[in-house]
Amino acid sequence: MPRLARFAALFGLAALVAGPAARATESASAHPDSMTEAALGERMNANTVTVVTGTPGGTYFRIGADLAFVLDDGDKLRILPILGKGAGENAYDIRFLKGIDLGFVRTDTLEQLRQDKRLKTIERHIQFIAKLFDDELHIIAPNAIQTIGDLAGKRVSFDVKGSGTDYSGRAMFRELGIGVEAVNVDQPTALEMLRKGEIQAVVSVAAKPVAFIAGFDPGDRFHFVKAPYPDTMNEAYVPATLTQADYPKFVSGDAVETVAVGTVLGVYNSPRGSPRYEKLVRFVDAFFGQFDKFLAPQRHPKWREVNLAASVAGWTRFRPAQEWLDRHHEQDIASQPDLDRFFQAQTNRQAGKEEIYQAYLKWRQAR
Repeated sequence: MPRLARFAALFGLAALVAGPAARATESASAHPDSMTEAALGERMNANTVTVVTGTPGGTYFRIGADLAFVLDDGDKLRILPILGKGAGENAYDIRFLKGIDLGFVRTDTLEQLRQDKRLKTIERHIQFIAKLFDDELHIIAPNAIQTIGDLAGKRVSFDVKGSGTDYSGRAMFRELGIGVEAVNVDQPTALEMLRKGEIQAVVSVAAKPVAFIAGFDPGDRFHFVKAPYPDTMNEAYVPATLTQADYPKFVSGDAVETVAVGTVLGVYNSPRGSPRYEKLVRFVDAFFGQFDKFLAPQRHPKWREVNLAASVAGWTRFRPAQEWLDRHHEQDIASQPDLDRFFQAQTNRQAGKEEIYQAYLKWRQAR
């Protein structure tokens, strides 16, 4: 593949703004005053897509709210975010709850479900629409805990049972070779237990900056514990850092090394041609076609990490999402003249893909 085509595949899809309009059902075009009560109910159900998020104030909850703010389109499409416990429980909600269409899960979620012997062929039922962003491992502990190894055998909180932190956090500690006495309590309670010395660390696996952590004053007692990424770690996990820009109360100097796990927008693999499938097609069209709106300053900064074309090892992309990407491949190739002019101006730039992508967005908007 030519160099510019590879750049287009990586960055161009996320920059598309002119996706096909969401298709409305016939009932949605009817004048509201002429509809029967039954027809109104049918229309609302046909156009509402539910997404299970996370706990109040958490990153998943905020991302779900962004989906609703950006994609709600009158009677054509409504996004209904629902509070959940987090990625661990969300997977079961997507698989079994009849009212749940979408949910935020993680790249290690399928492995979690495979360990549940009650579940069969889980890959056929839960697929993904897009890889979103990374959720970082945060470990808050007293200053006396200098390394993650110092937590071996200690009492450590992993949020509530069934949360994303409960599964991913424990899995990360196993991958890092650290055995602890795990405790499951909500995060505000965990912080209070930490202050009282009843536990030795609070763990959160969530997209930075995490509100409850940013609002916690560590004073001169607590800090972030480093969790350096080992070469032997499972491919579901990646190296990451926590910086002063993320947490000015916690980080005063060098960034804190940690690890992270990817979040994906999971979906129940509804049968093709079913009403549920058709409304998910409309969601995919709207989500991909209007993605630039998620990059606005008022939206969560984690949206800027998203590469819509990214694959996820071990996961199958939901057919309407893959078909959307395939349809727009030609449009992506057609955008290469713009990309050509941009990259010709970047020959001396030494930057990572995120910096280049953000520079491209600014360049395109200024044209």
